[in-house]
Amino acid sequence: MKLKKLIIYLPALNEEKDIIRVIRSLPKKISGIEKLEILVVDDGSTDQTRELCINENISVVSHTVNRGVGLAFQTAVNYALQAEADILVSIDADGQFDVDQIEDLITPILLREADFCTGNRFEIGRPKKMSRIKFWGNKQISKLVSFISGVRIYDASCGFRSYSRECLYSLNIQGSFTYTHETILELLQKGFHIVQVSIRVNYFSDRVSRVANNLWNYTFRTSLIIFKTWKDYKPLRFFLSIAGGILMLASIIGGFVLTHWFQTGRITPYKSFGFISLSLCGLAVVLITLAFVADMLTRIRMNQEKILYLTKKNYFEKD
Repeated sequence: MKLKKLIIYLPALNEEKDIIRVIRSLPKKISGIEKLEILVVDDGSTDQTRELCINENISVVSHTVNRGVGLAFQTAVNYALQAEADILVSIDADGQFDVDQIEDLITPILLREADFCTGNRFEIGRPKKMSRIKFWGNKQISKLVSFISGVRIYDASCGFRSYSRECLYSLNIQGSFTYTHETILELLQKGFHIVQVSIRVNYFSDRVSRVANNLWNYTFRTSLIIFKTWKDYKPLRFFLSIAGGILMLASIIGGFVLTHWFQTGRITPYKSFGFISLSLCGLAVVLITLAFVADMLTRIRMNQEKILYLTKKNYFEKD
């Protein structure tokens, strides 16, 4: 299958040191692709990143201020749809990924074996120069995404990916901090097929990640995005899981009070525990009710997303 256009997208924030080297290393021609374009989304750089890219005759879209990796990706998605790209590839601008593997990432889409592909940095274990705590954190996030999506995801945080045009039409991500986990959850929920490709990665000792420079902050913010996505796309499971946990706690506390009552004929001095158990049961009932209401609203939202998909498709293919 031969497609017309591929866009290789690089998010950039103060990357003047490496970005030109990376751009020049990118392939100029790929089998199965008629036209290849390089796009840099300058996310509020204060150095010469934008000027250097313009001098290389590279397509550049600039944010006046730093808006985050998630919003930079949304900018790239909109650009790719307007530019009539058949595939969008995202790759970091610091040179840590092997550009020769771009073809590996788009081949499953060209062969119609996948709708989107993501790199897997961990097939042979922890990459060299990647800290143990960062490796552990990435694995835990991947397990969480796997649990929510129902699909085994090995490296949910990798930014080296490829997306078909149909996926781009269907993406309506909300997070500005990052997009990697939300896109997987959203696309899998909408029935798209993922292929995970083993990739090589080269970490630099002095490199500080713009997203994961603080592990605990990164874990908190990405987990928040993941849970919000879980709530939006699988609210019944989300709220019923919480309600189940609360009911279990209420049962333990209430069971203790009942056991004491059977043994002594009174609930003192554990009367307050009884009230706590009843309150927790009431809270669980509220959450169960909320689960069904949220599930109904999600069905409405999914219909709205179908309308948005058709609207975007009609808009970007109007010519």
